[in-house]
Amino acid sequence: MGQFTTAVIICGTVLVVILAADSGDRRITAARIAGPAVAAVAVIGACVRSFPTAGNDPSLHLAAIGVGGICGLVAASPLSAHRDRAGDIRSTGGIGHVAVWVVLSGLQILFAYGCEHWYGARMTRFTADYQLSGSEVLVSALAVMSLSMVVARTAVVVSRLRAVRAATGPTADGTEGGTDSSETWVDR
Repeated sequence: MGQFTTAVIICGTVLVVILAADSGDRRITAARIAGPAVAAVAVIGACVRSFPTAGNDPSLHLAAIGVGGICGLVAASPLSAHRDRAGDIRSTGGIGHVAVWVVLSGLQILFAYGCEHWYGARMTRFTADYQLSGSEVLVSALAVMSLSMVVARTAVVVSRLRAVRAATGPTADGTEGGTDSSETWVDR
């Protein structure tokens, strides 16, 4: 599988899962918090064949983690959270949230396309000059970056949940949120 195809699968899946989980006014549940990370790990595990560690490959992976974390924080920043009348804590992801995720995912896919079709010779020279393992390390760095974006988004959702919980206190019936006992670790 080529770099572009892998990028489309990974970034496309992450985008769809994030938008399905966070778009609109949605109750914050354990599945909403953990679901996108689990999906990202699954698709990366299915698409990425190796994580090269020779030369400067670990440095590139660390840089990808950092850039992905920053992008994930930026992408999740438009999410707001509130407690509804029923006492459930909900987040709202509007058009700004969708636009940021679409742009960031599109840029990752565009970069992978460019590596294969526009500036392949330059990327080959770049990987040789900086002692990288070639296209395999670029694919794995892109995957790590996507996963880091999802983890950062998860941290933002959890922090929004905790902030609303701290600001509003318990609901009228004395609980800390919804009444679904299967999600008590999130709601308490």
